[in-house]
Amino acid sequence: MPTFLREYDKVARQCAVEQADYPGYLLRMAELELLERERRAIERRIRQARFPVVKTMDSFDFLAIPSLNKTMVLELARCEFLTRP
Repeated sequence: MPTFLREYDKVARQCAVEQADYPGYLLRMAELELLERERRAIERRIRQARFPVVKTMDSFDFLAIPSLNKTMVLELARCEFLTRP
């Protein structure tokens, strides 16, 4: 668990300042590890896909398609509709 090894001291100091208990400390460490694993998995999949160029919504040129509803596209990209009842 590389994130535990890299972050344990910094998170321990933060938890001490915030007077967090040991289970809280472990929860933060586990969350950091999970986030880092997810980030690395995404990076690995993008590399394996061998895309010629990696594009993001940040680089999308909405002016090229004036009829496109930018607000709606960005809302759909957040996928918040998946958790709505």
